[in-house]
Amino acid sequence: MARYFAVALMMIFAVTASGCALNFYKGYPEDKAKIKELSTKLDELEVAKRMLEERLKNELEGKGVSLELTARGLVITMANDILFDSGKAKLKSKSHSMLKKVADVIKEKLSDRNVGVEGHTDNVAIKYSGWKSNWELSAARATSVLHYLLDECGMEPQRLSAIGYGEYKPIADNSTSKGRSKNRRVEIIILPKDLTKKSYEETQGKLSEEARVQEEKSLGGSSESNLK
Repeated sequence: MARYFAVALMMIFAVTASGCALNFYKGYPEDKAKIKELSTKLDELEVAKRMLEERLKNELEGKGVSLELTARGLVITMANDILFDSGKAKLKSKSHSMLKKVADVIKEKLSDRNVGVEGHTDNVAIKYSGWKSNWELSAARATSVLHYLLDECGMEPQRLSAIGYGEYKPIADNSTSKGRSKNRRVEIIILPKDLTKKSYEETQGKLSEEARVQEEKSLGGSSESNLK
């Protein structure tokens, strides 16, 4: 009797398992398509990242440039001292070849992607470089990079955006010189395919406005000086 009962349980389990397998299989083509689409998007950014790693080999070894795949997209981070003189928003001539390499990869592999350029500073108040605040300096530097990508590298203007955050999106501790150096940066972000330029600009614009308000409140609150 126990033997027949065990056999019956095995048969019931087999039928149930088959039903689950059939239901899973029915949904599989759709799931497979979604997975393929997601993989393609990731593969495109991964291919671009590998190309940039090869073409920016010298810059990456110098520690002033980094590449990272994030939820925001492919982020190319460049230290401000590679791009600009202290307190200035005019690009150094030696930065041109690096930016051209970035633009070439975007045009070759990701020409249908939108690109955001974001400027950042440390939290030391400006006193002598002529800028009203860190916010204006970061925005001017982001715009300088954008204009080079547009005017000298032939990127499409409708796919480019520039924004400045001042000191309000740090990636390191501003209480140390090493941390402040890391925070002074420009990021070129190759956006995910499903993120439109309009939605990106609206979101980043709100964040930048919040940064501006905080910057204005903090003006005069620090006695430190820095040329950035």
